Amino acid sequence: MLSPILIWSAIAGFAGFGLLIAWRATRENTGTAEDYYLGNRRFGGMVAGLSYAATTYSAFMLVVLTGLTYRGGIGALGFELIYFAGLGLLVIFAPRFWLAAKRWGFISPAEMLGARYGSRWVARAAALVALVFLMPYCTTQMAGIGLLLSGVTGGEITLTQAVATGALLAALWTLFAGIRSVAWTDAVQAVVMMGSAVLAILFAVAALGGWGAFAQATLETHGSHLSVPGPGLWSLGTFTALSLPWFFFAISNPQVSQRLFILKDMAAMRRMIFWVLGFGLAFTLIAVIWGFAALQLAPGLENTATATPALLTSGAIPAPVAVLLILGILAAAVSTLDSIALTLAAMVARDVMTDAPPRAQILTGRVVVILVILFASLFAVQKATVVDQLAALSAAGLMVTVPATIGAFFWHRATAAGALASILGGAALAVWMAMVQGVSVFNPVLALSVGGLSLGLFVLVSLVTRPRPEALDFAAELRPDLDRVNAW
Repeated sequence: MLSPILIWSAIAGFAGFGLLIAWRATRENTGTAEDYYLGNRRFGGMVAGLSYAATTYSAFMLVVLTGLTYRGGIGALGFELIYFAGLGLLVIFAPRFWLAAKRWGFISPAEMLGARYGSRWVARAAALVALVFLMPYCTTQMAGIGLLLSGVTGGEITLTQAVATGALLAALWTLFAGIRSVAWTDAVQAVVMMGSAVLAILFAVAALGGWGAFAQATLETHGSHLSVPGPGLWSLGTFTALSLPWFFFAISNPQVSQRLFILKDMAAMRRMIFWVLGFGLAFTLIAVIWGFAALQLAPGLENTATATPALLTSGAIPAPVAVLLILGILAAAVSTLDSIALTLAAMVARDVMTDAPPRAQILTGRVVVILVILFASLFAVQKATVVDQLAALSAAGLMVTVPATIGAFFWHRATAAGALASILGGAALAVWMAMVQGVSVFNPVLALSVGGLSLGLFVLVSLVTRPRPEALDFAAELRPDLDRVNAW
């Protein structure tokens, strides 16, 4: 086990450095809502890309994905590569999101949908869906922090202490200067995540005799984990159930799609996409290799979510490297939590509280940030079953905005009624199937039913209703701008 004093000292140093960055960010503030939530749209590609990566590749990677690899083998790599392939949607949608946001001054993705369809209720519905499915997802980040810190110290750092630490960091880094402090600290956290993970993998593989010996031992002792469907977790149905919603993550999750609004120009956008793709591929491979290393260095785990703590305390990883990786996972969880909190704050301030003055929008946002983080913290400590179920539903639940988002840019006949029916109908079905009927998120019926209903309602209701006169026509109005920047 690792010394709690060592871990607390490392967290204190990391927190101090992060607070210094956040404080520096406040000197750039101009006091407007656009500045607080989007940094006046002046971010370059590297910072935006690292922030996007840190927000996306959360504690899920080295806690959940590693656990899925430990339990089910190479299928976890295929699942995560489906998400990685979904990042290709950025090539199509990133220029459109950025041009629309810049031209009409959108601050949140929900606001963009509302303006496209000429309905504040569409914006409010998208914001409501985000609140329902993202707030429990925040809880899983807090739980991941607790599982990690308590696991590597044998319970000497309690769940409550770990969760409180993550909550405090997320709140301070968000409240200081909004997106500017979040993005700057995200960029640093992404570097810590990647650097610590690479070092840890190198030591784990070295403890197993090097890459050749590691590969040979894996083949001989866990050959079934290298085959498809593997030792039992993965099947075509399970793979479809988990992969389908994640493929659309780049356009369904507002905390990442909002990152497309902060870029200063198209050149920065291209650099951002390359940073995200490079980081994502490397971190995916690391998480899967880490899971295979855990199979050999920490065999026989009943709870596969503890694979990372078990590997860190196996003796193969030097204490300084283990502590650095703990900071990396803590950073991953906090970066996801504060990004989601800030995006939900923007949605409430802009889409629920419409026509509020800038000061009120910023104040409302800060209150929402605190409430979201408190919600996540309290339910993580209480381990509420309902939150676990909703968190597992997050990807499928947020998928209900995909038809309205795609239609916003490619179908001029799409209507507000169609978008509203699609979002609310799909979300209601997701909650009913999972919470009332008990359909597992590992069952493809859930994702296919929710996605199918959302798409069907969107098309059918749009065909029998008319677009509102005040609705924007993105396809026509953005075409000259898309041609100007050579976008598809």
